[in-house]
Amino acid sequence: MGAVVSELCVDARDPRAQARWWAEVLGWRVVLDPDDDEVVELVPPDGAATPWLFARVPEAKQVKNRLHVDLRPRDGEDQAGELARLLALGATRVDVGQAEVAWHVLADPEGNEFCLLHRTPAEVAADEHPA
Repeated sequence: MGAVVSELCVDARDPRAQARWWAEVLGWRVVLDPDDDEVVELVPPDGAATPWLFARVPEAKQVKNRLHVDLRPRDGEDQAGELARLLALGATRVDVGQAEVAWHVLADPEGNEFCLLHRTPAEVAADEHPA
């Protein structure tokens, strides 16, 4: 039996701003402690995913992430629409040497890379479990 992931921790110069930005991206809820500006939690509304914890650090991001998040468009949406939404929220395009691929590499407001994949969860599930 393996360990259980409690939360994903993300270093941030501004934990509240980062948590709010990702809450908008994911549709999750920010949990603030009014007495603590150093750590902010981001939780999924249904509890079905691992919470994220944004912790204040003094330095800006310096190099490419060693760990990143892959996002998919929601069922009923498409990659182009989701890309437009993410860019409108403040994501930026990033070149990490990916060449021509079916996904987009983006960065959040503090420069953390993440990917927007092409297919929705339902499309992936249909390929894994054909009727």
